[in-house]
Amino acid sequence: MIRCEIVTQEKTVYSEDVDLVSLPGLEGRMGILQNHTPLLTVLTFGEVYIKRGSEEEYFAVGGGFAEVQPDKVIILADAADRLDEIDVQKAEEARKEAERLMEEGVPEDPEQYRMIEQQLRLAQLQIDTTTKRNVSRRPSAPPQFGE
Repeated sequence: MIRCEIVTQEKTVYSEDVDLVSLPGLEGRMGILQNHTPLLTVLTFGEVYIKRGSEEEYFAVGGGFAEVQPDKVIILADAADRLDEIDVQKAEEARKEAERLMEEGVPEDPEQYRMIEQQLRLAQLQIDTTTKRNVSRRPSAPPQFGE
């Protein structure tokens, strides 16, 4: 078992001992098992998959970093939502609002533009994650490289 913690600025989203953690790294997906070589990596917007025994959990993660030690994975996420806690209606509304703001024209403030773009990407990730995983039977295998 390896300890997995998913943390945002606001709260600890997840903290459990698990068998496998699959992360969305810059170079693609990476699987982390117990006794993994230590590393620090940047995370992209994507899905974190966690397997614990026969249980599987999914999280929509909006970027951040992951620190991997042989006995622990700490995900410091800019945003992270457990699949079953994502409010699809709110995500749709956030996406529409971000699209509306983008259509109004590029804000003069680059920071404001970046925030709108992040809001759009996170909302779309939440929608995609719930759509992809909203099936009667969850897949028994982790997401594959290139997904």
